[in-house]
Amino acid sequence: MGYLTLLRLPDITRLLAGSLIGRLPGGMSILMIPLALRHSGLDYGFVGIASGTLAVAAAAGGPVLGRLVDRVGQVRVLVPAAAGSGLGFAILALAPGNRVTVLAGVVLAGAAAPPLEPCIRILWPSLVPAERLASAYSLDSAAQELIFVSGPLVVAGCVAWASPAAALWLGAVLGAAGVLVVATARPVRRWRPEPREAHWLGPLRSPGLVVLLTSLIGLGIAIGTLNVVLVDYAEHHELPGGAGTLLAVNAFGSLLGALAYGARRWRGSAPNQLLVLRIGLGMSYALLLFVPEPLLMIAVMVVSGLCFAPSLTVLFMLTGELAPTGTATEAFAWLITLFSVGAATGSAITGFVVDHAGLSAAAVTAVAGVGAALLIQLAGRRFLAPEQAAVETPVFI
Repeated sequence: MGYLTLLRLPDITRLLAGSLIGRLPGGMSILMIPLALRHSGLDYGFVGIASGTLAVAAAAGGPVLGRLVDRVGQVRVLVPAAAGSGLGFAILALAPGNRVTVLAGVVLAGAAAPPLEPCIRILWPSLVPAERLASAYSLDSAAQELIFVSGPLVVAGCVAWASPAAALWLGAVLGAAGVLVVATARPVRRWRPEPREAHWLGPLRSPGLVVLLTSLIGLGIAIGTLNVVLVDYAEHHELPGGAGTLLAVNAFGSLLGALAYGARRWRGSAPNQLLVLRIGLGMSYALLLFVPEPLLMIAVMVVSGLCFAPSLTVLFMLTGELAPTGTATEAFAWLITLFSVGAATGSAITGFVVDHAGLSAAAVTAVAGVGAALLIQLAGRRFLAPEQAAVETPVFI
């Protein structure tokens, strides 16, 4: 079964398209919020605070909304969340120059961001044949790369034709439209939470999932490092489009990697596949230590992308397998949160290293992040078999 056949299955195209539209505000926010605040005369220091607040709010709100979905269903969470997040963007658009209002807006927009990613991912096992589940997750990974590329482009178009505030309004509309498409789909309306053992840790009571998610922080550190390294690289090397070009090339490589991985069945267990992909990713990031010339840098971005997206696909599959019954949505939300925490940490560390030790030294952080992910996975490899996901003595609340 190829991708076209997979997309012809009932509801697959609709769910992917709705999820892509509804998640676009997340890809737009990294650019549209700073532009709107700067356009209103706010200083860069406050812009950084607002962007950081948005990231923290989203990281905190994701698992909470995921747990709610596991308890009351998808529609009852997605629709109110879209309304709340859209209201947050509207507040920003109406008063982008008021610091108190801006902070209230970013907290609401981030904390209430609809959990479309985890909601869609828990549906795949019931919508596609088991042997094509990897292909479905690969399409999901590919859509995520499209968001990173298209989000800033949409903002650029809005700014060129109207204003940064118009991008905020568009973000609110797109978020609501995407949720509407997804929430009215038959699989979403029919989905019901599975019976679950009440536990304050939720999916984190699974030792295998804890190992998997903890290792993801290291991968996030590597990605956060890469974002800063490319900005500094572009300042010292002539390259059309600067850092944006390199990020786009990296995303394109990830898109190719996701589609290539899902196009066939691969030998070996999922944990072993993840190990190989992470080794490849670490080796590609190690090339950054040599600060290659622009043409070689483009090649490095393609290769690192080829390894990154398939590793996400395997992570999605393992997360679904290792999450205790009735906690899959929250588990996927934790995946997003911990990756974001790692990325923010990597960006912060790398900014300091670039200022004090230079680009080559900063690239060490990326390699160290992937290395940490590998070591954590190896240390906890015995817990990564699905049968180890159960808890022997659950605590009820």
